Amino acid sequence: MPVLIVIGVLVLIALWLVSLYNGLVRLRNRRQNAFADIDVQLRQRHDLIPQLVETVKGYAGHEKEVLLKVTEARTAAMGATTIDGKIAAEQQLTAALQGLKVQVEAYPDLKANQNFLQLQEELSDIENKLAASRRFFNAATTEYNNAVESFPSNLIANSFGFKREVMFDLGEDKRKTMEEPPKIQF
Repeated sequence: MPVLIVIGVLVLIALWLVSLYNGLVRLRNRRQNAFADIDVQLRQRHDLIPQLVETVKGYAGHEKEVLLKVTEARTAAMGATTIDGKIAAEQQLTAALQGLKVQVEAYPDLKANQNFLQLQEELSDIENKLAASRRFFNAATTEYNNAVESFPSNLIANSFGFKREVMFDLGEDKRKTMEEPPKIQF
């Protein structure tokens, strides 16, 4: 009977050690998955932001061109001194205003301020998703590090090469520059 108890205790200890090992593997994989989420968000930011900026610049440039034509035609109409000059200038202004009206009717959402607001919303959304992914990664890293350093799982961790991992941290020198809001120039 005592032999069966010893064997039973050894089996329980073996199952417990396997459970600790498997838990460490799960935590390590969870941490790696969390970092993969950060990569996805970074890729989205790297792909999306330049496209959004170019789109906004395109719309703003288009509106700017139409508005510039209207402004130039208005200035010319106001500066015309002869009757023929005034007629020609007013015709140009009318044509420019018609062009503006056609553009606005054809593209009712062609308003630079709306595009700039959308760009700001997209940037904010991407940065929020990235911050959430970083927080999840750091939480997964903390959980993993706690398991690697806590007794008795640290015995298994040391035996099988599980080591403390670093958090997603910018470092002191980069933290100062990252606390500044990004500057977007057009």
